[in-house]
Amino acid sequence: MGRQGKVSGGEVVVLKRNVQPRRRSRRVSFSLLAAITGAVALASWVAVSASSALPIPLLPPGDLLALGQGAGQTPATAPVQHNPEPPITATPRIPCGKGSNPLDGVDGRVPAGALNSPAGANGYTCNVSPVGHQGQSGGFKVWRYIDNAGHECAFYDTALLYPTNAISLSGPPSQGVAVLDMTDPAHPVQTATLIDPVMLSPHESLSLNVKRGLLAADLGNPATHPGDVSIYSVNQDCRHPVLDATAPVGRFGHEGNFSPDGRIFYDAGTSVKSVTAIDVTDPTQPHPIWQGQESSHGLTLSDDGNRAYIADAVGGTLTILDTSQIQAHKPNPQAFEISRLSWSNVTIPQNAMPMTIHGHHYLLEFDEYAFRFSGSAPPDTVGAGRIIDLQDERHPRVVSNLRLQVDQPAEHHAASGDPGTIDPAQGYAAHYCGIPREVDPEIAACSFISSGLRLFDIRNPLHPKEIGYFISPPKQSFENGGDKSNFAMSKPTFAPERREIWYSDGTSGFYVLRVPARLWPHPAAVPGQSCLAASGRLHGRRIGPVALGQRRGQLRHQLPSFATRHRRSWDFFCLTGGGIRAGYHHGRVAIALTADKHYRLDGVKPGSRLTRSLINRLHIRRGIKIGLNTWYIVPGRLANGIFKVRHGQIQEIGIVNKALTRTRPAARRLMSHIP
Repeated sequence: MGRQGKVSGGEVVVLKRNVQPRRRSRRVSFSLLAAITGAVALASWVAVSASSALPIPLLPPGDLLALGQGAGQTPATAPVQHNPEPPITATPRIPCGKGSNPLDGVDGRVPAGALNSPAGANGYTCNVSPVGHQGQSGGFKVWRYIDNAGHECAFYDTALLYPTNAISLSGPPSQGVAVLDMTDPAHPVQTATLIDPVMLSPHESLSLNVKRGLLAADLGNPATHPGDVSIYSVNQDCRHPVLDATAPVGRFGHEGNFSPDGRIFYDAGTSVKSVTAIDVTDPTQPHPIWQGQESSHGLTLSDDGNRAYIADAVGGTLTILDTSQIQAHKPNPQAFEISRLSWSNVTIPQNAMPMTIHGHHYLLEFDEYAFRFSGSAPPDTVGAGRIIDLQDERHPRVVSNLRLQVDQPAEHHAASGDPGTIDPAQGYAAHYCGIPREVDPEIAACSFISSGLRLFDIRNPLHPKEIGYFISPPKQSFENGGDKSNFAMSKPTFAPERREIWYSDGTSGFYVLRVPARLWPHPAAVPGQSCLAASGRLHGRRIGPVALGQRRGQLRHQLPSFATRHRRSWDFFCLTGGGIRAGYHHGRVAIALTADKHYRLDGVKPGSRLTRSLINRLHIRRGIKIGLNTWYIVPGRLANGIFKVRHGQIQEIGIVNKALTRTRPAARRLMSHIP
């Protein structure tokens, strides 16, 4: 374990800080530094590892293969398909609604005049509202997690290119992976910073597995790095991650991702043919179980882990790989290419996300930048997003495009002198997209680098629409060469129950945005079922799906449609008829109430009159008057019942922890905190 220290902004999980490099001229090109950063970051990794308190593990001979390209399976390459695709046109837009601060002109273009104008000082918005902000820089991934105790956290890497983030034109430098307490989304609080050697330079590999509460990354840079991997547990207290292991169990690092069950972490090298599957069943003892000679930028897995969807940056294709033997942890597993697809305006494939819309299987794929490695591209060919029909995985095909007007050749050429367009690592191309869920996601949010974060309605995957955007307040930074442009590169994440999107901009930090209900109608439930059906069962320690003693995080994962209504110790869960609200004591359900008439407590439902005969029949204790309401405790064997009564009518019924209502003073204390 690393030594603990303190810095402004929260606890630091630290091995030992690197020595910061001297400042250079702010006009130094970000992309030129990318060419030399491999050697610099490798040297810093060696220096930090050698000087840290964390031991470098000695690996068995089988694991030493991870340190060099060496041997590994080379799956037979599937032929590249060029299947029929729709015309390459800009995605239609909807008008910006009330409260927006839109940018006029070509959609997606952000010229110098707009950035330097008074109207642009606070950023430009269309159908989104800024809620919160934190930090001074950002990287490539933003994640959200609710732990077993109900703490809500965000994780994001703070560096586009380590160690250039140590050079700051304004404010302190940002390093490592930031950990935020998101109890109040309007005021994120940084509680920890992960700065072990891997988390200083995770590049595009920072990954979260919600099922197991694991956060991992591999050491990466724009080309590739030795595949050192770090794994943290976040399920007990996500505000303070615990380092499980750091070990050289990958081969080369750039991107990475978990299998859905959280038992395998895939490490991808990108600029070399290198994918390593690492068994993390025991996160303190990770070890490689498969190595493949595959070109992989980003990769994602199907919900059963039996397919990998690989964006091949070098070949300019999407590869579908059968990973079922790896997923089954078979001895000497083998993977097999199922198909490869390319498209007419391919640049550098970045990643592809599986999703199902109305029962039909698709991929949301996105390319980066305005050039390609696989042959020359026509002038002004710009990376953007697309939806790929995956119903026939042996013959996938592009069915629609997610692209801005500025991504069209003529408009892109006209914008060639805008801030952020000189550097080939910036520009108006896409970089990462995110969706709130894989089944009927409704919306997608995509970082379009200099164009900020863009929102798309994908309910009709054949005819998507652009529905909003956020162009963050411009900031002059080392990363953008002092151009004062956006540098939106991160994969966004979502807090659906509040219709929030979280992402980071490379030059200005972490943002919380809110989307109106008219544009995101069913944020936390399947369309047509905005609330779960009430079961009507109230018995013992359970009311419907809510049980006394249940952990807050477990309940939130079980019932994703909820709100806090700004009550720190309460969740309001959406159910047909009225819902259930749960109050917590030390992170566990202590009281649950409902006004839903599907439920009955000893035969009594909400809306009934509290009569003398009912009081006698249920041996109800003397009422506790608080404000306009009177609360009545109904003694029970496993849990006490509770009635909320106003003017003689029972408004809510529920269950409550017996220990917290054993005496009248204790019950009064509890009732006084019920909203």
